[in-house]
Amino acid sequence: MKTPLTFLLIFFFFLTIHHSKAQVTLSYHLSDLSFVGVNTMVGKRFMPELRLGVNQDVEDVDVELNVFYLFKRRPSLQWYGGAGIRRSDIFEGLAFPTGLNIYPFERKNFGFQMEVAGLYGSGRARLRGSVGIRYRFDKKDKKRE
Repeated sequence: MKTPLTFLLIFFFFLTIHHSKAQVTLSYHLSDLSFVGVNTMVGKRFMPELRLGVNQDVEDVDVELNVFYLFKRRPSLQWYGGAGIRRSDIFEGLAFPTGLNIYPFERKNFGFQMEVAGLYGSGRARLRGSVGIRYRFDKKDKKRE
């Protein structure tokens, strides 16, 4: 972790999760910049997500904090877009991801995701694509609305 700003981002994210009444979701995104994420719903449409890079030395872990807006929210599908900031040795700057979460099974806890994100910063631009899996931990064991 590189700066106090990184610690501050992580602190505020977990403070949001602590006060949230919604489910928490864990995800793994496979790409050339693979990462794990944890998010929660704030209200019915907003979803902050903290992402940490994987396959890296602990002191060089990439940190990304995004806030997503759910454009479409169905029991089996979420279409989202948002913006965030990224702290990394490789690429530091802004992130603008958009993607789909698909929950095809009767119990809507396990699903798949696909995402594309524009990364801007350090005088460069990059397009990152990822696919992965998601698991939602509900505070209430019931089917989604």
